[in-house]
Amino acid sequence: MSRRRRLAFAALAMLLLASAALAGCGKKDSDTKLIRIGEVTRSLFYAPQYVAIEKGFFKDEGLDIELTTTPGGDKTMTALLSNVIDVALVGSETSIYVYQQGADDPVINFAQLTQTDGTFLVARSKADVFNWDSLKGSVFLGQRVGGMPQMAGEFALKKHGIDPHKDLELIQNVDFANIAPAFASGTGEYVQLFEPTASIFEKEGQGYVVASFGVESGHLPYTVFMAKKSFIDKNKESVQAFTNALYKAQQWVDAHSAEEIADAVKPYFENVDGNILISSIDRYKQQGSFATDPLVDEAEWNNLLDVMTSAGELNKRTEHDTLVDTSFAEKAVKSTD
Repeated sequence: MSRRRRLAFAALAMLLLASAALAGCGKKDSDTKLIRIGEVTRSLFYAPQYVAIEKGFFKDEGLDIELTTTPGGDKTMTALLSNVIDVALVGSETSIYVYQQGADDPVINFAQLTQTDGTFLVARSKADVFNWDSLKGSVFLGQRVGGMPQMAGEFALKKHGIDPHKDLELIQNVDFANIAPAFASGTGEYVQLFEPTASIFEKEGQGYVVASFGVESGHLPYTVFMAKKSFIDKNKESVQAFTNALYKAQQWVDAHSAEEIADAVKPYFENVDGNILISSIDRYKQQGSFATDPLVDEAEWNNLLDVMTSAGELNKRTEHDTLVDTSFAEKAVKSTD
């Protein structure tokens, strides 16, 4: 793990230790109705979450949801550790970073939302045929160091014989929220972008989707709902209700068309063209990005560890049972089917 990354998560671990003493001050499980979610970004990649809210699945389970966007994994985890939010929607790698800093109150992954990388390779120039070798020697505007988009991206590049640190002029000092604006302003020949930004760039002629990192990197516990162990232990009924609602939304998304899903989630993307919403959701559905159940399975977890190891961001392998609790997902699937 890079020195900067170690320092950032060391600070987060200190926040975890400091906030542990406050954990007992929250409401009792029987009184917990409000769940505060912090999502790492606003993206159609998280369509099932918005469906769960808009279709009333959370409400049906007796929960009120307060949703906040906290751009970037570090910010989202900071909000979780400092009790600003109850549940984080973020990459599983963040829970590993905190755990490996020696946290006494680890962050537990309990319900998976997405199962592939959600970024697409966007080229500034349009080409009739794309070849991965065309990236060699190019200026590549990458994601932040240690985050899942960056690690999955590097994993895919290496699979195609590209060393991202030797074969590319790799830019990684741009904040997550500013990557798309930086590319739009002329930085880089290639960039990793989530939807709907990738499709918006295509429509405006600012870039062209040439490949999917989700397809290239395989199944991962890419974006997962997680909470501190102390929160889960004190709020098991609410966590189960949350997972039940999510599973209903996942099944709804799996059974409905991109057009129907777009109609459900459009309140969260008011400034995005309807056709862009549909095409973006269809891309994610076609490549199987939306998990159809909330179970974080061991095979996907091991693939995550392989990706992190390849990126040089893993001190040692943290086994599935250490930071994953599948009991809520298993019960949700069993009780709903």
